[in-house]
Amino acid sequence: MTIDTHVHIWEMPPVAPVGPTAPNWTAMPDEPGTAEELLADMDANGVDKTVLVQTSWSTWDNGYIADSVQKYPDRFIGHGLIDPQADNASQVRYWVEERGLVGFRLHPMYYDDEAILTVARNAPMWEAIAGLGAVIQLHMRPEHAPQVEFAAERYPGVPLILDHMSYPNVADAPEFAPYEPIIDLARYPNVYVKISDVASRSERGFPYRDVQRVIRRLYEAFGIDRMMWGTGYPGHHRTKHGWPTLAEELRFVREGLDWLTDAERERMLGGTAGAVWGVD
Repeated sequence: MTIDTHVHIWEMPPVAPVGPTAPNWTAMPDEPGTAEELLADMDANGVDKTVLVQTSWSTWDNGYIADSVQKYPDRFIGHGLIDPQADNASQVRYWVEERGLVGFRLHPMYYDDEAILTVARNAPMWEAIAGLGAVIQLHMRPEHAPQVEFAAERYPGVPLILDHMSYPNVADAPEFAPYEPIIDLARYPNVYVKISDVASRSERGFPYRDVQRVIRRLYEAFGIDRMMWGTGYPGHHRTKHGWPTLAEELRFVREGLDWLTDAERERMLGGTAGAVWGVD
């Protein structure tokens, strides 16, 4: 089974709200990126399921994600956003228990003045997440690794997924010293890494050999059983926003990562995700 663990979909008013979430977020869409557009993309490329991730321009109202999961339950898994600076434990319970989401994305990199994963105010949020068995995706950079250590130790049953490999800087090669905090997180068995946003990290073209050096480091540290594949946007929005097509994203894993075995490629393309989200 092929599972894309990271695609944003969104609608525009009056169907769904648009507006900022993170304090420093200013980008806004000029057209919708719909569930149906993503489904057509998936069907054309043999992707069985996708983890939908609420965008940072769709407000804290995860309704369109939740509605899309309800409409297409065999194809979508839903992750929303939760405001880390609000009374959020009740929101965690609402979106999981009443609206069918199974996880959330948090953005440590958007909060320069507060460690949102460790602040005492968010302890009830973490308790609700742990109690409901939710999965957490983390949009972060290496300097936020200490916050992840805190969460991984305090909540060992909560899967914590590092989105976009936590943005490695390939110019740091060969030592990669600034990236070591991410490699060190491999000692926590509930921390996973998402192999995504590879093309934009690279200073070369396909198959992005410079970024593959980082992926090998992650492979050696985390192992294939804690690595998963993800992309970004639906349909034409991929190239519009400077991302590869879905076909190109799949080709990278199937052909570009030529040092993986066939079984390891399948694990990255769906096996790890199936284990994390309980998909057979």
